[in-house]
Amino acid sequence: MTDAQSDQERIESRAHLLPEEAVVGSDDPQAQADAILTESDLREADRNAAPDTFLERRTSEQTVTPIEPPD
Repeated sequence: MTDAQSDQERIESRAHLLPEEAVVGSDDPQAQADAILTESDLREADRNAAPDTFLERRTSEQTVTPIEPPD
């Protein structure tokens, strides 16, 4: 089995719409599955490749404005 066949089988196995997806439909479930699997493969290869992923390392003291005592 070639990589292309393996990829095609992966796409076909994931191209079936979930019930909530079937309600609204999909113009091209195969292309949708291909895009999702491609993105998943990229994220798996590089754990920092997820879009909009940013992990802040701040303490709560750095994120919360201290409450000023009343006058």
